[in-house]
Amino acid sequence: MGVNKKQKKLLLRIIIAAVFFVPLYLISEDIVHVPVPKWALLALFLIPYLTVGYDILRKAFLGIKNRKLFDECFLMTVATVGAIALGEYGEGVAVMLLYQVGEFFQSYAVGKSRKNISELMDIRPDYANIEGEDGTLERVDPDEVETGSVIVVQPGEKVPIDGVVIEGSSALNTSALTGESKPREVGVDDAVLSGSINMSGVLKIRTTAEFDESTASKILDLVENAASRKSKSENFISKFARVYTPFVCYAALALAVLPPLFCMVTDLGMAGYADIGALWRDWILRACTFLVISCPCAVVISVPLSFFAGLGGASNQGILIKGSNYLETLSEVTTVAFDKTGTITKGNFEVTAVHHCPLEEQKLLEYAALAECHSSHPISLSLQKAYGRKVDPGRVTELQEISGHGVACKVDGVDVAVGNEKLMNRLGVPFRHCHHVGTIIHMAVAGQYAGHIVIADELKEHAREAMAELRRAGIEKTVMLTGDAEAVAKQVAADVGLTDYRAELLPQDKVACVEALLKECAGKKRLAFVGDGINDAPVLSRADIGIAMGALGSDAAIEAADIVLMDDDPLKIAKAIKISRKCLGIVKQNIGFALVIKALCLALGALGLANMWIAIVADVGVMILAVLNAIRCLFVKNL
Repeated sequence: MGVNKKQKKLLLRIIIAAVFFVPLYLISEDIVHVPVPKWALLALFLIPYLTVGYDILRKAFLGIKNRKLFDECFLMTVATVGAIALGEYGEGVAVMLLYQVGEFFQSYAVGKSRKNISELMDIRPDYANIEGEDGTLERVDPDEVETGSVIVVQPGEKVPIDGVVIEGSSALNTSALTGESKPREVGVDDAVLSGSINMSGVLKIRTTAEFDESTASKILDLVENAASRKSKSENFISKFARVYTPFVCYAALALAVLPPLFCMVTDLGMAGYADIGALWRDWILRACTFLVISCPCAVVISVPLSFFAGLGGASNQGILIKGSNYLETLSEVTTVAFDKTGTITKGNFEVTAVHHCPLEEQKLLEYAALAECHSSHPISLSLQKAYGRKVDPGRVTELQEISGHGVACKVDGVDVAVGNEKLMNRLGVPFRHCHHVGTIIHMAVAGQYAGHIVIADELKEHAREAMAELRRAGIEKTVMLTGDAEAVAKQVAADVGLTDYRAELLPQDKVACVEALLKECAGKKRLAFVGDGINDAPVLSRADIGIAMGALGSDAAIEAADIVLMDDDPLKIAKAIKISRKCLGIVKQNIGFALVIKALCLALGALGLANMWIAIVADVGVMILAVLNAIRCLFVKNL
């Protein structure tokens, strides 16, 4: 990523100041012998000083004017002006110059972490196309489009509002929404989400929401408000800076005044000084060095930057975290509870087996599909899908639906019954029990048992791998909470490798289970609940961290969850936890490193064993290292 206009100006000022500063410093230190009067040398040094530091001086002046003295600009101004006033021109200018180098690095790092957020902001559509009566397209503001309107999206344009395709087919680039580069093919009756980019064909879409309620608007609102939710670490650093900065200012003042006064009153310590002026100059210079060292930039800048970079890196992977407080809590998660349908399983019924069939398998599926052709129940749709051919309802006669049992009819004049065990018993047809887990559809053809079809909710593609990744990430317990039957829950838990499960739960039972699991999480251990966000809002809200997956467009998901996974991939859960732990690790590294180095250098400065150059390393050097370390939060793709 290149630098922006503001960064270019700062970089230019740094370069100009450095070009002036280097020869002047060589002259002032007599490395290059050029006779220059002291007043002229001061005037020349002020050129690079004011060039690179005028904005810092201005901010310090405004702070004094507004009675908000204690910030890093005030510390830098007092320290550098003091050093120049004491004749240490080179050191004073060097401090300001290198401080601005650190500011440039910090600005670049913030810009780079904002890049991921700004790329996400590109999902905001600028207009929507409405087709006029003469067939021409009129561009209107998306806010003006009402629900139920028909909009036209041409190749290369963003889908402005959520809707359903009523004409056309195309491939959609959803990478800004999901973090996945694979295009999504859509056609008539497929739902499309705002923020997607149309890659090929022209689409006519009937809108299902207003612009403010569309997916893109919800996501943008979520991301824009994420920075306002601060973590405990950020709040601590803010409070720390409010106390620390005034303390070091008063400590520097005491260092400049009290030791010289003590020496003058007691005549102790005067032996090393030629006169009282030299005594005061030495201690004031120590105080200026103390101020430079004490500047809290490394901690105050790097900690929020680490969290901001972590949020940006996560969003680039299709993981939206509502604030750094949730990022911090996520790093402490040791137990993850899951809903089943739509979270571990696809939520789509599929025919998984056909057993004990005297007929050909395809013929049995044909009878089943025809018998169920008038129903829109998911099980009926799964039978028609498994048949895979167009169904002719005209072949079905004398259709009788028996509530709680199934259906009976004639197909091409042949008696066909499709249903559960109760239907077979009612018809007096002996049947065979199935040892497979799922919904069992028994069939009788011409009064004889013809076999049964097993219909089950398929596991998501990466469900097993996701549980293995969670174990590798240090998650101690994975629990499934479901309203399904005991046998189904047990089978699914075994298939994906969960440590525990609870079956046959009502919504209120899930909340009770989460309460019990929370009690088991002692100390700093935390519980995360993962659900589809539609009927799990109470549980998502009650857990320490609520994660909604595969819930784009769901109001319940966006509002109840703390983290929203933009696609339907359970692998993102482990990735989110790893991102949070990496981010918190970097925060702790920066805090520890900065405080230890500063404490050591402050002691050396107070004792007169550290000069301005060591102060520069302690301040600017530590800040640059901390900022560069914070940038690592952005690189989370291969975690």
